Amino acid sequence: MAVSPSRRTGKKITPRFILSDVTSEILCIRFSPDDAYLAAACSNGAIKIFNTSTGRQAYVLNQAGGSPTTQVRWRPNKAVSKTKNVLISVNSDGVVQHWHIASGKCLHQIIENHNQLFCCDYSEDGTTFAVAGKNREIHVYDEATKQLSTSLKGAEMGAHIGHANRVFSLKFNPTAKHLLVTGGWDHTVQVWDTRSQAAIRTIYGPFVAGDAVDIAADGDTILTGSWRPTEQLQLWDFGTGKKITDIPWQTADSTSREQCMVYAAEFSKDSTSCLIVAGGSGANEAKIFDRESDYAPLGTITSMAKGCYTVDFSCDSSMVAVAGGDGAIRVMNCHLPPA
Repeated sequence: MAVSPSRRTGKKITPRFILSDVTSEILCIRFSPDDAYLAAACSNGAIKIFNTSTGRQAYVLNQAGGSPTTQVRWRPNKAVSKTKNVLISVNSDGVVQHWHIASGKCLHQIIENHNQLFCCDYSEDGTTFAVAGKNREIHVYDEATKQLSTSLKGAEMGAHIGHANRVFSLKFNPTAKHLLVTGGWDHTVQVWDTRSQAAIRTIYGPFVAGDAVDIAADGDTILTGSWRPTEQLQLWDFGTGKKITDIPWQTADSTSREQCMVYAAEFSKDSTSCLIVAGGSGANEAKIFDRESDYAPLGTITSMAKGCYTVDFSCDSSMVAVAGGDGAIRVMNCHLPPA
């Protein structure tokens, strides 16, 4: 891993450990709310849970396997339920499952017939969760009852409102639980309001093929990652939908001349969202960018044998992890100066 400490801000990325005993492609990784665990959703259907202190596997969910588990999200500790260490998973058969990691039990299951699910997310307070995928609709569920509360789809009279193809990324606004953004294959990012059950804004351009839409902690900036060789990383104003800037992937000191087509992108989870991590295929690499140093790369992970499909910062932003087609999870320490 190439590391470039920021002289201007004092930030630094250093290796922590590599988990290389996963025998299938890893489609999604997520740190638990207390950062004690890291969940890995696998193409064989299993969900592996690793201890972030020891780097060892702690639990395995859905050991019987089956259809690929495409994405997972931990339920926020703010949720009304007293049961902790619960996560939801979605798979390519249209199944939504709630898991308790310590017991390995599936607590609840929802089957969306005739659908394939590729993404999910919880609202910040854990009272609702949403899923989306092949059928282009976003389904919002009540966490307490597990009942469908809202279906978000294109308006009957608006040809350009709503998605026209598969949806691969979904994110609730951290400051307003009735607002969420989605991205997919139709070269649009949609901003939705669950109160009006409609898309209130459309951003044209991003080609989202993975978990590559995120919102900064202040709720004002959208990050998109596109699976294409140019204009992969872009920032947008949440309120207006206007583009703020492009973040160049290649720099003068890039180790690879091959462009990276981005599958996954995310802000760090500190109050200023000061870092961005993204990864993809082509160059088969991931990079961490410093927003406070004009988006200069802090580190580049170049040892990936196949594409990078998923990235995640820990909730306290002290760690960042990347994973993908080669079945290895690379976890790094993020050294950030005191706020």
